[in-house]
Amino acid sequence: MALIALAADKGSPGVTTAAVALAAVWPRRVLLAETDPAGGDLVYRSAAAHGGPLNPNTGMLSIAATARRGLVPDQLWDHVQPLSGGLEVLVGLGIAEQAAGLAGLWPTLGRAFASLADSPNAPADVIADCGRVSGDTPAVELFPHASLVLLISRTEPEALARVRDRAAALAGKLHGGSRGAATLNSPVIGVVLVADPGNAAKLAGQVNDMLVHAQTGARVVGTLADDPAGAEQLAGRRRGRLDKSLLIRSARKVTADVYQQYGAAWTAQAQAAQQQAHAAPPQGHGAGR
Repeated sequence: MALIALAADKGSPGVTTAAVALAAVWPRRVLLAETDPAGGDLVYRSAAAHGGPLNPNTGMLSIAATARRGLVPDQLWDHVQPLSGGLEVLVGLGIAEQAAGLAGLWPTLGRAFASLADSPNAPADVIADCGRVSGDTPAVELFPHASLVLLISRTEPEALARVRDRAAALAGKLHGGSRGAATLNSPVIGVVLVADPGNAAKLAGQVNDMLVHAQTGARVVGTLADDPAGAEQLAGRRRGRLDKSLLIRSARKVTADVYQQYGAAWTAQAQAAQQQAHAAPPQGHGAGR
């Protein structure tokens, strides 16, 4: 159905925790891709399904050589590892210097991620953890292929000011300067707040008003509970009923709201793309991209 890209402007608002939490409760099969050029975190914080550590060489690092020869979406599964809870993960780079091996390949990855939902063999949505996108990070080259870009932010005033400005900058970059009606543009730019559950609803309304007033082209699509204990459980560092945690309960609401608001449109877009592909006349040799 979709490529969902998660990112932050600055600091550590919890993009990886948000990506894992949303993927864990996603209503369809999902692939979690660690696409932060600065390096991934899951190899350090999560165990593989066999109980041992994840292999840092199987994931974004191994896919680089494959992608240079062209990348069919189903080939992504050759580089995926399951976590102990069953979540399928494309492990991120080990260090930032390894990102040089992906130079020029980010659009190829974006197309493969976006097309995986239409695979006739193993369809899945992709949630991409893009890390921080301030500066010239190449991960933003995934965004034009996404159905939804979610900016993760905490609720301190400086964090909200940054996410407002980052949303406006992305709208200008992705939508050609056309801002104000986010749902009419693709990809949709949304904001997810990491907030105290006690005042999350009020804060979400206030921040949404700020985004609308500033004509950022973005909207608040939900809130995740600021739940350190739940985050520790999600990372496997603390025992407890993860499904009862505030973090997972809030993640379920975010995913339900996202699907209710955008799911039908994404399905219609995918069906239209398939119909166009079937109706297109065959190309001659050398005419393909």
